[in-house]
Amino acid sequence: MSLTLEKFQQAARVVNAVILETGLVFSKHFSQQTGNKVWFKPENMQLTGAYKIRGALYKISLLSETQRSRGLITASAGNHAQGVGYAAQHFGAKATIVMPETTPLVKVNNTKAYGAKVVLHGNLYDDAYAHAVQLAEKNGYEFVHPFNDLDIAAGQGTLAFEILQSLPQTDVILVPIGGGGLAAGLATLAKTLKPEISVIGVEPAGADSMRVSVKAGKVTSLHKVETIADGVAVRTPGDIVFPFIQKYVDDIITIEDKKLVDVFLDMMESHKMIVENAGLLAVAALKYLNVKDKNVVALLSGGNMDVISISSLVQHGLRNRGRIFTFSVRLPDRPGELHRISGIIARERGNIVEMQHNQFVDINRNSEKGTELVLTLETFGHEHKHEILTALSQEGYQTTL
Repeated sequence: MSLTLEKFQQAARVVNAVILETGLVFSKHFSQQTGNKVWFKPENMQLTGAYKIRGALYKISLLSETQRSRGLITASAGNHAQGVGYAAQHFGAKATIVMPETTPLVKVNNTKAYGAKVVLHGNLYDDAYAHAVQLAEKNGYEFVHPFNDLDIAAGQGTLAFEILQSLPQTDVILVPIGGGGLAAGLATLAKTLKPEISVIGVEPAGADSMRVSVKAGKVTSLHKVETIADGVAVRTPGDIVFPFIQKYVDDIITIEDKKLVDVFLDMMESHKMIVENAGLLAVAALKYLNVKDKNVVALLSGGNMDVISISSLVQHGLRNRGRIFTFSVRLPDRPGELHRISGIIARERGNIVEMQHNQFVDINRNSEKGTELVLTLETFGHEHKHEILTALSQEGYQTTL
């Protein structure tokens, strides 16, 4: 079996009858930052909140009524789960989804909402996958692989039709890589339609199984994966799609998790978009491209995040940028000291978010440092933070970060 233009066209007919057309979004913010013309393909706005519905629809459309009647099963960190759940419901089939126990609650609940049965097993995708294979063999279910399947890859690859129809002058496409189905399909079709285009994969540094495999010239498993980008936390890439990655993906960039935190804030503040960590990989990679004045499309692969994860990213992002910071200061236990410190902070335009006042930090309450004050402030950034700390120091207060 191969990925031919005819196969992609057939997949597009199936997929386009169901999905939303997400178009392209121009980013003035990232264009100015990078020196390229940057566009986003916002699959975070897709049905089920991710591109994964494309491959699931096409794969299940190819199954016979007998195969569908036996029931479907898959393993997924979340987005493929929802895609299979939606597609199974669309075709009137029952689906069982095995998900890692660490899967965000929103993905679990959304998958159940599409009528699928959810089984939580293991800490990583690979654990869930092994259990799903066992259940498929035991119960005779039809397995719908999340990435190591050329039908799945063809469905995901339909994105290339839309990107090049919207922006024929696209020079570079940045695509997140987990197991490799998306990158294999998209790169193959993009190069078929426009051979001179550059397709660059992006992986988290803590889960770079595809980069390691390409470098080794064969599919290679990592000893462990550690990344906040749960949607691409795969130890072993797909052997079926691997040759297409080797042939059509021009390069693979790796991104540290801490970079995703800053990019998450950028997407929220500049584009008002919620993009999950795996989807942020392509955005984070923009600044590592060795090109200028090119039309670059970054694929936002999904937007399924639970509120707790969003809150954590916002908090860490604000602290990374110095827009929230916490410090402590020792002061005398006497009337007026809190008023004095708050007055200095107000004068410097700092905003107190939280304050803890401990009068019993020192056994000698008459000491000049008998009380400890712990303050969390909102500021405009690192420069403003240092201005506030300097002002406190000039007034005789010794602060500790």
